Formats: sequence, C-alpha cells, structure tokens
Amino acid sequence: MTDQFTEITVVGDDDTGLIAEVTSLLFERGANIEDLDQAVREGLFRMTMLVDTREMVCTEATLREDIQALADDLGVDITVRFPEERETQRIAVLVTKESHCLEAIFDAWADGELGADVEVVIGNHSDLEGLADQYDVPFHDVGDEKGTPDESEILDLLAEYDVDLIVLARYMRILSPEVVFRYESRIINVHPSLLPSFPGASAYLQAIEDGVRIAGVTAHYVTTDLDQGPIICQRAFNVPPDAEVEDLERRGQPLEAEALLEAIKLHLNDEIAVHRGRTKLRDPEDFDAQLGAPPELDELTPDRPIDGLADVTGE
Repeated sequence: MTDQFTEITVVGDDDTGLIAEVTSLLFERGANIEDLDQAVREGLFRMTMLVDTREMVCTEATLREDIQALADDLGVDITVRFPEERETQRIAVLVTKESHCLEAIFDAWADGELGADVEVVIGNHSDLEGLADQYDVPFHDVGDEKGTPDESEILDLLAEYDVDLIVLARYMRILSPEVVFRYESRIINVHPSLLPSFPGASAYLQAIEDGVRIAGVTAHYVTTDLDQGPIICQRAFNVPPDAEVEDLERRGQPLEAEALLEAIKLHLNDEIAVHRGRTKLRDPEDFDAQLGAPPELDELTPDRPIDGLADVTGE
C-alpha cells in the first residue's frame, strides 16, 4: 500500500514552524499526509512523510517546484519521490579494499535477485574501481591519501543518486552521526563477529585472543552507536583450537557476503521491521530466509532437559 504514496523527506536545522510550513503547503495543494515520522538529534531535524498526491490540485512538476522553492526559503533539504520513482529501489555501496561482499552484491544484482539497482559505489580508496567498472557502475573515490573520507561529498553523492539503501560492504570507516541520522534504518553493515560480542576493529583477532570456540558474522542496521544497531541476521562457524586470524578470515568472509546479501534482500522486500531496537519479521508464517543457524541445528539442540541431567547436578 505504501508504494502508492509519494515520499517526502525534510532534513535541516531544527527550527520553529518548520513542520507547519511544509504541511501547510501540501494541504494547499490538495495532498493528504498518510504517515509522518520526525526526529531531532543534536539540532538536526528529519521528517519523512508518505503523502497521497492522487487528488492534488496541481501537477507533479508544479508540486516539486513549489517544494524546492520552500526548501530554499527555509534553508533545508527536501526530497520528493513520486510513486513511479519508487518502483525500483536504488542502492549505494560503500567500500574500502575488500572485494568479497561487493562481488556478491554484483552477482546477485546481475542474476536479478535484488529487485533493485546498484546505482553507485563509493570508496575511501580506489582499489575496487575496476570491479565497479566491470558492471558499468559509477565509482567515486572520496578518500584522501590516508583514506579519510570526505563525508560532505558522500552526502552529495547519496543525494545525487537518490538512494533508498546504503550498504556498507566492508567499509572500514565509521559514518558520522549526521550521515546515519539522515538515513536511519536505511544503512546496513556486516560485522565480522556475533554481535554484541567483539564490536569495533579487529573482531577476528579479538575472538582469537578470547579463545572462542564459535565465531561468526552479523548483518545489522547502522545506528550512531558503533556496532549496536538492530541485528538482521547472523552466521556462525567453529573455531579450531590452533586457528589464526587468517583462518577466521578464510572461514568468515564467505559468510559475511552471505549474511549481508540476506539482509539486503529482507530490507528490499520489506520483510522486516524495527521495533524497540530489534528487528521483527512482518510475516513469520510465510518466511523461508535464514536469520541465524540452519534449521538442522535445532535437531541437534533439543529444547528439553537431557535425560539424567538432574542426577548429575543434584537437582
């Protein structure tokens, strides 16, 4: 149903009367607001509306022009996407140097598995430009000689390509709160650990140093709290006693790509929702994706006490 509505997003400095100015313009043009979500963080305001424009008293071009004029007057950014512009979702992929996740995304896209388009690849190094060229996808290097990204350029590119979803495909930099806030619940990352364990850098090394027997990867939504966003899906693997970091990377990287791709599909298909910091399936009865361990593991991990355990524990 929501794909019948026009999506209007407002981002700018929080100011008195901002909501009234925008909603009044829509009312005057005969547009009906069906849903409105707003938030303020550190003085930055964001509002997303779903608007029924089917019976408005002006053309789409006129509404877009009027909204742009209002945005200029208010000093804010306002984007308008009519239903026909929302039919195919647009993906931006952020990368550093590792290619396995980007390759998986491109392969799935080429096979028609995503139902969305990869519009742009943005890197803080140029190492993966050749891979993007193979798929005729624009690549933009936004990093300096040390790989420090220009986030204002990132924001400009995300706006230019009008992206719906941002995928961090082993992007080894932390996005600023301004970027995350503008695209809340629309940024997916894959982290090489079973979060909430081992957040931050060198997760595989942390796992080795702590002597874990099971390690894994997590695909999650990005929030302003590092590696603490709502978990979408996870994958796990055994860690041999003599394993080195390279062994975990070899075992983990294919699972990183698998989990990230699963999370992307779930998001694009609108199969998950975020509620109180957790993701939930919209329709658990009609669902066949793998969120965690494979179903076969349930047969090996009974949900009842093991016979005779009470005799051992004395309970």
